[in-house]
Amino acid sequence: MKGCLVISLDFELIWGVFDKVDHNNKLEYFENTRKLIPELLKLFRKHDIHCTWATVGMLFNESWDEWMENLPQYFPKYTKQKLSAYNYGKEHKTSINEKLCWASELIDLITQSDHQELATHTYSHYYCLEEGQNRKSFASDLKLVHKLALKKGLALKSLVFPRNQFNESYQDICVNHGIKTIRINPENWYWKNTQRDSLADKIFRTGDAYIGLNDKSYDFSSIQIGKVVQQKASRLLRPVENSVKDSLRMNRIKDEIEYAAKNDKVYHLWWHPHNFGANPEANLKDLNKILEHFSKCQDKYGMKSFTMDELTDLRLNLQ
Repeated sequence: MKGCLVISLDFELIWGVFDKVDHNNKLEYFENTRKLIPELLKLFRKHDIHCTWATVGMLFNESWDEWMENLPQYFPKYTKQKLSAYNYGKEHKTSINEKLCWASELIDLITQSDHQELATHTYSHYYCLEEGQNRKSFASDLKLVHKLALKKGLALKSLVFPRNQFNESYQDICVNHGIKTIRINPENWYWKNTQRDSLADKIFRTGDAYIGLNDKSYDFSSIQIGKVVQQKASRLLRPVENSVKDSLRMNRIKDEIEYAAKNDKVYHLWWHPHNFGANPEANLKDLNKILEHFSKCQDKYGMKSFTMDELTDLRLNLQ
């Protein structure tokens, strides 16, 4: 088994950060994000990259009227009510620019592009470890996003948990709604509790982006097969900072890709498209350099690019 590069993107627009930012200050940022999607697809086509787009289901809607029609049977009753996308939508639907909220045409563009997998990031950017939510509301969320995908003729087979809140006890619910594989967190201690997200966690995750061992890839045979197939993330691609740290960050990722290629391991790179929104040209330039390096590893070591679903099928066939 040759080295494998997996790329997954958490495609959210405002639904991924509504509890953290003032949307009035983010219009240009998310306008840039929308423009980035075709550019990312061009880069992926240029380098023959297979990519999984874990997409928030609310992006399937095209208006607030449609959003109001597409509500789940059971809502998550978070103790922290600010985490509810439904509360946010009802409060802001008369004031927020709709370009921050919908992306049906971009979803179509993704699904019409070669080697691109549309996956789910739940319907409402659902937080599976927060107090107040439960199995019933999570199942209702997945049922709704499954229904909207079917309207576009899509079968969603991969899932990425929002804020990386992986709830092991929800795997059977995933299976019941057609999910074959999920992305889980790296094994490092500072990725273990993303719900808590302490200062120490943040410091070590940030530092790890620039220095450390090339230990983020893993053996293909270590991919766990259970109720669903669990694929570990390796590296979050952080955006350009226009500082000396950028070269450290880039060299670290390229070294890790080459290490995975040389040693026939899996390397799973992920980010949010909106991470590129503040400086799109520089971020696309850096991504192109990373993908050029992958192409060299492809030629020299036989490394291949996979979507999450493709890697899962390979793992199941070779178990």
